[in-house]
Amino acid sequence: MDDRVAVVTGAGRGLGAAIAVGFAQAGADVVISARTADDLERVRGAVEATGRRALAVPLDLATADPGELAEAAIAEFGRLDTVVNNVGGAMPKPFLDTSVRDLVGSFAFNVGTAHALLLAAVPHLLKNEDGGSVVNITSSIGRLSDRGYLTYGTVKAALTHYTELAAQDLSPRIRVNAIAPGAVATSALEVVAADDGLRGQIEAATPLRRLGEPEDIAAAAVYLASPAAAYVTGTVVEVDGGLAAPNFALPIPDVQ
Repeated sequence: MDDRVAVVTGAGRGLGAAIAVGFAQAGADVVISARTADDLERVRGAVEATGRRALAVPLDLATADPGELAEAAIAEFGRLDTVVNNVGGAMPKPFLDTSVRDLVGSFAFNVGTAHALLLAAVPHLLKNEDGGSVVNITSSIGRLSDRGYLTYGTVKAALTHYTELAAQDLSPRIRVNAIAPGAVATSALEVVAADDGLRGQIEAATPLRRLGEPEDIAAAAVYLASPAAAYVTGTVVEVDGGLAAPNFALPIPDVQ
């Protein structure tokens, strides 16, 4: 990815931070965005330690225009080659506690922000000789089912199909792919699996018998964004340790 430029959302920590650093290690400059400026500064330092450049743009994409990031890339680096839509998420909830507002708001945050950023980025990606690439971060819960994940699973499934449809619409100049992580050791997962018992259940349900690391996801993102994946589009890469069904046994009771 020498001298290419990528925008990575949700890059203050976890998967986004690992992807930004992975891109830099592969030779790219990055525009990194997250809500917390201090987190971004730590990631910027890690990127610059590789010898590449980073532009930190603190934004809350729940309210701000994601298109600002595409424009920032052009203003700072003069080009844009890759977009990584990593921002998103939704906490598990029982069915009867899940409102329409929860579902609609999460869809806007997970899918709407990705679309808004691509609307702004695509004209710039098309200026590149070899087009550009998009990597969306979905989830294994988008294809699997377990109690408590109604909102999260629904919106991640939507982002998965969005990826497949956008790949058709933007071919042949722009490749659009996704990564579906399984259980990865990030601060977000620790909120769900805070006790050793639940963590053990997750590891037992994963054939590789461990949680993933953010660097596992970063390696897949580097592949999909690089020329090594020049003949890959509309694909969802499962980076989940072989997870077949989550069965994480969240403490959500039966509906009475």
